[in-house]
Amino acid sequence: MLHHRSLAAVAAGILLAAGIGATIPAGASSAPSRSATVPATALAVNARWGGHSTFDRLVIDVRGSLPPVSVQEVRELRYDGSGNKVPLAGKYFLQISLSPAAAHDDAGRSVYQGPRLLKIYLPTLKGVALTGDFEGVITIGAAFDTKPAYKTFRLHSPERFVIDIAHPMVGCRA
Repeated sequence: MLHHRSLAAVAAGILLAAGIGATIPAGASSAPSRSATVPATALAVNARWGGHSTFDRLVIDVRGSLPPVSVQEVRELRYDGSGNKVPLAGKYFLQISLSPAAAHDDAGRSVYQGPRLLKIYLPTLKGVALTGDFEGVITIGAAFDTKPAYKTFRLHSPERFVIDIAHPMVGCRA
């Protein structure tokens, strides 16, 4: 009888251990996870622009999910962290902020390939600068000679934030 109890206890221990070892958390999979290819924090990898017949376009390319973005008119552009003035010529400025986001990877290497500070010769858009990659916020500044009339939207696959800035009306014909 003692032998049967010992055998039953050993069998129960084996089954219990096997059951615990085989427990897989819900949603777990042996297939590569999406997080292996998509960064946890959105990465701003580029800012690019183009001129069209009635508007100029500024596009911010993002790797990962596009985070919340704010666009605000500011009197001048300043570098995040230092507060130093950004040397972009213009009378009007837009500050575009993405958060949470970064322009560097987990090892601190820059992933941003766009302009750091660049004068642009388009009808409306006159300059672009990366003004911040600081404490989970990416900030990009844009400079204009005239007050910008703009609209924003998001595009997906790949993720992009777009700002279209209307050209000023230069005399209308009736």
